[in-house]
Amino acid sequence: MFKFKMIAAAVMAAGLALLAPQAASAEGRQNFTLENNTGYTIKEVYVSTTRSNSWEEDVLGQDELEDGQSVFIRFPHHAGGCFFDLKVVYDDDTDAHWENFNLCTISQISISYNAKTGKTWAHWK
Repeated sequence: MFKFKMIAAAVMAAGLALLAPQAASAEGRQNFTLENNTGYTIKEVYVSTTRSNSWEEDVLGQDELEDGQSVFIRFPHHAGGCFFDLKVVYDDDTDAHWENFNLCTISQISISYNAKTGKTWAHWK
């Protein structure tokens, strides 16, 4: 009886190990973390393919991204393409946008702002 339980446990563990890669592949390869280092609250974030003429929907929904916070942005596994544009809208309704991020090779985008120069920039890895 003890030997049967050990074999059953081993089979179950092997089955779970086989499912793990499938669960990971269910997400898109374009997933990334967006960090807000601007000193301001971001109330909207838009991510759309570079070839699109529309910003689509706000990926934050009703949430906001406070200064110093980050959000993990997920894509469905069937999302096509690698090149995307990013737009953020601050709580004072000003916005900033960037073009042609290769999200298939980027895992993190950090947005910063210099109040003295009025410049917003992004760096990524």
